[in-house]
Amino acid sequence: MRPRVPFGAGLRARLGAPSRPRRLESSPRSWVWRVELAGAPAVVKQFVEGPGAAERYGREVAALRLAARAEPAVAPALLGTDPDKRVLVLAYVEHRPPPRDWIVGWAKALARLHATAFPADAGLLPAWSGPTRDDADSFVHLAERLGVTVAPGVPAELAALVGRLDRAGGHALLHGDPCPGNDLHTDDGVKFIDFEQASLGNGLVELAYLRIGFPTCWCVTKADPSVLDRAETAYRTTWTTLTGTDPGGDLADACAGWLLRGDALVERAHRETVDHLARIPDRDWTWGTATARQRLAHRLGVVAGMTADRPDLHGLHAVSSDLRRNMLARWPSLEPVPAGRP
Repeated sequence: MRPRVPFGAGLRARLGAPSRPRRLESSPRSWVWRVELAGAPAVVKQFVEGPGAAERYGREVAALRLAARAEPAVAPALLGTDPDKRVLVLAYVEHRPPPRDWIVGWAKALARLHATAFPADAGLLPAWSGPTRDDADSFVHLAERLGVTVAPGVPAELAALVGRLDRAGGHALLHGDPCPGNDLHTDDGVKFIDFEQASLGNGLVELAYLRIGFPTCWCVTKADPSVLDRAETAYRTTWTTLTGTDPGGDLADACAGWLLRGDALVERAHRETVDHLARIPDRDWTWGTATARQRLAHRLGVVAGMTADRPDLHGLHAVSSDLRRNMLARWPSLEPVPAGRP
């Protein structure tokens, strides 16, 4: 049965009656419509009943209210809410094809989004959670299964990495899934949508998406090095201009943290179910534009390059280099991840 646009009396009293509804593509976790309100286009989003629906709704509403502080906007305006039905109404944003160097505008908008939250906002959203000791142990076990010699000091090195990421703190407004498709490119810059995984934390864990290949996303892209440098510079410059501080944290640590997370090899519905790194030796699977082994091989190369001159991550550098080499030898048909945006 096609659901009707959930527009109750409270929303009608404030915004008027919606007309010309049209269903839009969305994830299985929500229903989304484009409607007309007083002749202007708007978007109605309802979170589907199920585990975590109320939490995801609350996160999105809180994040949109924080993001509304940005000038110019980095997210659609929140026009109305209906908590009982988990409905939010947003201004419609027209998306245009992104330019070839789209990651530069994306990074600038990401910094502006991150900068909308302040220390006093603690508690409005959950704190970002990074990889765990179990993730680090799974990574070591994978390396050993694929014939890589793991030096005795590597587990302690990875435990220290997990600890640094856990203590990095930060109050940036993190989108949670800033993927192609959740970014709308407009004449006024990039605007983000779908904040249901938003949290507060260190912004570099999302800037790392450009290098590590959009780890929470159905699509993987490998950035051109010259454009990547421009994008990372745009992020840091924008953050510093808005906050008067340098971005905290460490980009190599952030990328290494994504490498350890087996849940970053599967779509959201399959996370926190099994040890996905442990599955890699026996089977490969496709998610979006790349397979799990493609994603992992790409991340290994990124981390190996970023940790080459890091004494505190020397063991991770060696394991990442050797593991990637072993993977490519074992599966010679493994191709690089896509270079362009789908």
